[in-house]
Amino acid sequence: MNAIDSKRIWLSSPHMGGTEQKFVKEAFDTNWVAPLGPNVNGFEEDIETYLNNDVHVAALSSGTASLHLGLKLLGVTTGDEVLCQSMTFAASANPIVYLGAKPVFIDSEKETWNMCPEQLEIAIKDRIAKGKKPKAIVAVHLYGMPYQVEAIHRIASEYRIPVLEDSAEALGSSYHGVKCGTFGDIAILSFNGNKIITTSGGGALVSKHQKHKEKSIFLATQARDEAPHYQHSEIGYNYRMSNITAGIGRGQMEVLDTHVEYRRRNFDFYKKHLGDSSEIKFLEEPSGYYSNRWLTCIETSSYKLREGIRLLLAEENIESRPLWKPMHQQAVFTDCDAYLNGISDDLFDRGLCLPSGSNLEEDDLYRIVSVIKNILR
Repeated sequence: MNAIDSKRIWLSSPHMGGTEQKFVKEAFDTNWVAPLGPNVNGFEEDIETYLNNDVHVAALSSGTASLHLGLKLLGVTTGDEVLCQSMTFAASANPIVYLGAKPVFIDSEKETWNMCPEQLEIAIKDRIAKGKKPKAIVAVHLYGMPYQVEAIHRIASEYRIPVLEDSAEALGSSYHGVKCGTFGDIAILSFNGNKIITTSGGGALVSKHQKHKEKSIFLATQARDEAPHYQHSEIGYNYRMSNITAGIGRGQMEVLDTHVEYRRRNFDFYKKHLGDSSEIKFLEEPSGYYSNRWLTCIETSSYKLREGIRLLLAEENIESRPLWKPMHQQAVFTDCDAYLNGISDDLFDRGLCLPSGSNLEEDDLYRIVSVIKNILR
């Protein structure tokens, strides 16, 4: 059998648990097909219970929409500056621009690949010295690995700058026993098709303040004022999650911990079979960190090896992908300031995301490892 005929192995495909259709069917049977309904309320309650840290959740149409409203609730507006982790998906930075503000990018540190506390403090001091105190910080739990929560939030608190915690990739991860998605002044989650659980497309805004939940829902439903007619005193958005997609989410919440176990199993398998190679390094959990291992990522010894593995996997009908290209390298952000130490540039050159879906079979994993071993030999 050639590669074209062989089974396609995806990087991270949706994985249904079995009860999603029950919730969706209930929505159809009761004609709750409109944007709001009992599944939306139920999904929000399920997430609040899971995060278990006295939080309030608003289910929205995407993680990006959640970031947009989160920054708006933190008061970001035209002309402001927002400090943003450079090594991340573009959705972490794009909403800053939606609001007329400007991203200022912060490089990574080697331990977790997330925002570097040293560069963050350097940037804050420099922006303040230039007369432009940053309005917010966007810190990301990359690939499910928690950022240095204590260090980042200590700095943020010292300079009185709120943190928007981008936990799009980290539902199910924790830092010293506390769930990711509960550390920021506001946090966001994503339920995109490739995430740890999915609603096909969706996200959520998380806050310890009920007022943030209420305001985000108000803005997400076109900011309609209390009136018998349609009346608006603020600009609103069409960002609310639908009752149908929330039904999928309710079924997915029932298997979230199982999906985390499967993805951590993938990481353990890769490390067991590839960890002896001097040409491959795995991102380890520091003490007190617990990663959902949304994606298993390797750091190779060179760009040449990284590309060799990626291209040979592609020939075998196996999807892999380089690490996120840092935002300071992106053409749309060339005019933005950045505080760099070279770490994210190096990781982008040598890092690779391996297939990590919770629905991978053991045969799939052996097949992937076999291809990589062929190159290493």
